[in-house]
Amino acid sequence: MYLALVLPVNPGLEVFYLTNILYMTTVNDNELPTLQYPVGQYQKPEKVSPALFDEWKEVIRQFPELLQAELAGITPEEEENTYRPGGWTIRQVVHHCADSHMNSFIRFKLALTEKDPVIKPYFEERWSDLPDVLTASLDSSLQIIKGLHARWSLLLESLSEEETKRCFVHPEQNRAIPLWEATALYAWHCRHHLAHVKQAKGMPPLV
Repeated sequence: MYLALVLPVNPGLEVFYLTNILYMTTVNDNELPTLQYPVGQYQKPEKVSPALFDEWKEVIRQFPELLQAELAGITPEEEENTYRPGGWTIRQVVHHCADSHMNSFIRFKLALTEKDPVIKPYFEERWSDLPDVLTASLDSSLQIIKGLHARWSLLLESLSEEETKRCFVHPEQNRAIPLWEATALYAWHCRHHLAHVKQAKGMPPLV
C-alpha cells in the first residue's frame, strides 16, 4: 500500500486533492503493473505486414504533436507528478523520450550503413537522474523530439522491404534485431510514455 500526503494550498482544490489522495492510498501491489504498463507490455510481433509497418510509422510520426498537446498548459508543479508510486515524473518521462529516441534513431542509421553493427546500451535509470533531466525545461526535449521524429519519419518512409530487414545487434539480448521490429518497439514506446504523461497529469506529487 502506498500513501500520499498532500496539503492543498487552495481550498477550491480540496475535493480534487482528496480524490487523488484516496486513489493513491488504495493502490496495491496487484495494481502496480497496470499503472506501470497502461497500454500493456511490449509484445514482439511474430511477423510484419505492410499495413502493420505503416501503422507503426504513423504512431512515430504523430508522437511529437500528441505529446505537445498533452503538455500544453502544464505547470511546473505538475511536471513533478509521477504516473505511479516510485515511477518517473512527467519531466523525467519527457526527457527520457528524447534520450531514448535519439539512441534509437542512431541505431537505425548504423544498421542501414553497416553490417549488423553492435549497438551501445545505456543505463536509462541513471540517465534519468542526471542534472539536465531533473532541471531542464520540457520544451528543450520537445524541440529535440519534433526535429528528431521529422527526420526519423522521413527515414522510415524511405525504407524498402529489404532495408527493414537490416539488423543491429543488441549485446544485452545477444541477438540481431531487424529494423521492422525496432519500429514496432518504438511505436509501442511512444504509446507507453504518452499514456504515462496522461496518467500523471492532475495527480498530486507523491511525498
